[in-house]
Amino acid sequence: MSRYGLSPRTAWPVATLIGLAAAAYTAWVLEVVVSTGLNPIETYVSELAAQDQPLGGLFRATDFTAGLLAFAGGLLALLRLRKHTASRRPWAVIGWAGVTLFGAATAADAWLPLSCTPTVDPVCAARETAGLVPATHQAHAVSSGLAMTGALIGLVALTVAARRYGWFAPLARYGPGIVIVELLATVWTLTAIALFTAGRGTWALGAGQRLQVLLVAIWLGLLAYSVHKEGRT
Repeated sequence: MSRYGLSPRTAWPVATLIGLAAAAYTAWVLEVVVSTGLNPIETYVSELAAQDQPLGGLFRATDFTAGLLAFAGGLLALLRLRKHTASRRPWAVIGWAGVTLFGAATAADAWLPLSCTPTVDPVCAARETAGLVPATHQAHAVSSGLAMTGALIGLVALTVAARRYGWFAPLARYGPGIVIVELLATVWTLTAIALFTAGRGTWALGAGQRLQVLLVAIWLGLLAYSVHKEGRT
């Protein structure tokens, strides 16, 4: 049994699930090698999975897979913390709860796709502004917001836990830098969304959001490696 409350036997499943979630969550980078017709600098990442997009089904499937894996990994970690009182520290519980929320909301995102692409289709944007799009647009905004909230909670809390409790050396070392850049990317994305909603252009919304989700994936990979390493010590 390691001093972090995860035995080598149970650390492997958690690390594997989170690592696979990180890989699936980067499926959008396929837009570099396949033609999507969407400008990655200006468009939402979720527009790749819109119902009117030719590869929408693929991206919805990878989103669902990433969410399901992250949810399972976070839940398994929480169950292990529940069994080991000594390792049930507040920041750890909050962090893994954030990862679990991120996973659940990301999986829900896949079932609540956009029907069209508002950043590139003026008709879609006008219909969205007038409230004439399917209810999944509003639901998608809520699930996406919850997913990113969960991700930020996980990033911050587990990074704090790693440094405060002397856990997960790789995360303790590199996590703070990722968290800082992630928060800056989040501010960029939210500001660009607000400007786009106000009709003032996209302001490289896609670039900011892609940086945001890429950093989440990198952090999940780092977390998976840290859990794996801890299970072996």
